Amino acid sequence: MTAPQWRSYGLAALIVLLDQLSKAWASANLVSGLPQPFLPGVLALQLTHNTGAAFSLFTGATQMLGLVSLLVGLGVVIWIRRQAVMTLPRSLAVGFLLGGAVGNGIDRWRMGAVVDFLAFVPVAFPVFNIADIAINLAVLCFAIDLLRGHGHRRV
Repeated sequence: MTAPQWRSYGLAALIVLLDQLSKAWASANLVSGLPQPFLPGVLALQLTHNTGAAFSLFTGATQMLGLVSLLVGLGVVIWIRRQAVMTLPRSLAVGFLLGGAVGNGIDRWRMGAVVDFLAFVPVAFPVFNIADIAINLAVLCFAIDLLRGHGHRRV
């Protein structure tokens, strides 16, 4: 296995660990729907359970979304295994994507809903979690890789 592949798997494992530990903490310490200031004026802790996807799309489609999480995870693992060379941004992107998909997938399969607990205070934005942040970071890393030339450079 190459160093970029190890980087991707290691990052994914770290994301899953941080995501699951933070969700366990939130579930044990927060009251559902009751926001608690975390970074005043910026971020609050607010426990919610989302049976849908981002922005509550497909609400109630937990089994379908669980299957999607599983297929994305398997697809990313297969893709990583087939890559002989990956740029730094691409290896980070697939690590973030794999970790985020697995983190939210575990919730869907285990509890039937994704635990969200981070809420922006000054704007009306959906409550989110560490796995959601990782998926957004994956998009950013893929964009950087694309802008740098589709991963043709070796890092």
